[in-house]
Amino acid sequence: MNPANKRKYDIIVVGSGLAGASAAATLSELGYNVKCFCYQDSPRRAHSIAAQGGINAAKNYRNDGDSVYRLFYDTIKGGDFRSRESNVYRLAEVSVNIIDQCVAQGVPFAREYSGYLANRSFGGAQVSRTFYARGQTGQQLLLGAYQALCKQVGAGGITMYPRTEMLDLVVIDGHAKGIIVRDLVSGKISSHAGDAVVLATGGYGNVFFLSTNAKGCNVTAIYRAYKRGALFANPCYTQIHPTCIPVSGDHQSKLTLMSESLRNDGRVWVPKRPGETRKPNEIPDSDRDYYLERKYPSYGNLAPRDISSRAAKEVCDEGRGVGPGGRGVYLDFGDAIRRLGENTIRERYGNLFDMYQRITGDDAYKVPMRIYPAIHYTMGGLWVDYNLMSNIPGLYVIGEANFSDHGANRLGASALMQGLADGYFILPYTIGDYLASKTVGKPSVDNAEFRKVEEEASARTLRLLSIKGRRTVTDFHRELGKLMWEKCGMSRNEAGLNEALTRIPQLRTEFWENVNVQGEPGELNQSLEYAGRVADFLEFAELLCLDALDRRESCGGHFREEFQTADGEALRNDEDYAYVASWEFQGVDRRPVMHKEPLVYEEVKMTQRSYK
Repeated sequence: MNPANKRKYDIIVVGSGLAGASAAATLSELGYNVKCFCYQDSPRRAHSIAAQGGINAAKNYRNDGDSVYRLFYDTIKGGDFRSRESNVYRLAEVSVNIIDQCVAQGVPFAREYSGYLANRSFGGAQVSRTFYARGQTGQQLLLGAYQALCKQVGAGGITMYPRTEMLDLVVIDGHAKGIIVRDLVSGKISSHAGDAVVLATGGYGNVFFLSTNAKGCNVTAIYRAYKRGALFANPCYTQIHPTCIPVSGDHQSKLTLMSESLRNDGRVWVPKRPGETRKPNEIPDSDRDYYLERKYPSYGNLAPRDISSRAAKEVCDEGRGVGPGGRGVYLDFGDAIRRLGENTIRERYGNLFDMYQRITGDDAYKVPMRIYPAIHYTMGGLWVDYNLMSNIPGLYVIGEANFSDHGANRLGASALMQGLADGYFILPYTIGDYLASKTVGKPSVDNAEFRKVEEEASARTLRLLSIKGRRTVTDFHRELGKLMWEKCGMSRNEAGLNEALTRIPQLRTEFWENVNVQGEPGELNQSLEYAGRVADFLEFAELLCLDALDRRESCGGHFREEFQTADGEALRNDEDYAYVASWEFQGVDRRPVMHKEPLVYEEVKMTQRSYK
């Protein structure tokens, strides 16, 4: 597209995390007029800051045999051969450019004594390709994207709308042409029109109530787009992270992650004997089971997340778990400290150890950390084509909000890679194809469709406030989350999924009859915000369980107990399920229609995944 013509187009970007901020900044640099929306008070509060361990790139700085092809293959294999080959190869190619971009922005990546950028290993790989900034890589990368965003705000190319939540998508003549939003301070509901809409709103892990996601993370933006016709792909692919601080009680509203990078130097173990009462430092090596090293000798403690999580659950189910309720395993740095010295471990992970001590009261330099798996990332999301456009023309979906790159399980340090690849390098290149060829112009917000959707959003808000029931929003969310974790969490089975599919509609009906939402619509009302998000979770949870029930195989983070190998590993069914399941909304309480995109591999061969 002629650079001068780009000034004629208005693009709406929803979300200002790594994907959204990088996309908005780059689109504005190219000349497009950008409106960027986020519900936080600043883009710096986006949940991308919580990413700890690092970002992958096939630079081969360690001369250990890494390459673009090897990163591509590790990602395909890590996703248990359920991702789209072409998208993954492009991601691996672009990865090398991301590091150069971020270094140029001043991102303070860790460096070797010589001054060269340092690398470390992550789960699912046998090379060191992960660039990092101690245990706060996401925050540093977001600050780089944020300064690029602020530069364009200052230049007048981007208009920021903080404290603003998307409530609905406006589709006119089959094209995405705008959004309906609520100002979270004043409560005002308004419309915004554009030539294209970009959703960069993250994942849906908080459907499980307790997760490593920030409390505000939600499914609303992509779910409302799904209700307007966008296909939702592979919702059952939810990732369990193996190194989370264990649940400590019902008072918690979220869980805290300990970076997967800790598994580089920490050894995971449990006592060999059930009911062990000795303190961890009193248990000799002969009485310890380093079960990941025993079961997966090739990868050891760096086995992929889904496999490591199930292995932890297995030893805890055997009665060998540690801590309150026996729901925990040890992550022990004793050997690494003796080998490298405490100062080296402090340099690599100091802020993570500090965080752990503030939360648990334990000094992990002296006693092993206690960890247990928890909901972390969601590989499913809105369906997109190779250009990152959904089946609704003009609606683009980037980062964790789409399904395209990670298959059934995401490798560690690949979320930041995908978010920045989509935002800096892919979307700015592909969106011009739609804008240059489209025939439908940008409408006015006075268009009848805008007024109709805005009225629907207002009516939904007033309905939530009018119920005046006896149960809090949190109470409903907690019950839903517990149901999802038990019936559709780390492992699933047909009976449990059917039980969930029976209970979720009942819970949803009770919500709309008995929820109590305080306050008024025309004011700052966090109870109202939360109620709208939980209402969407109560619908989306049914879709997630339906997808899990329909996929009668085990793959990656989707582990059906009926389908496993003799030694308890995931058993895929490539003959019947080598496809992307994309669901089309038919109405609440009506079964959605499933569309299949066959997964055809030309460069790799589907094999039984093994990390032994």
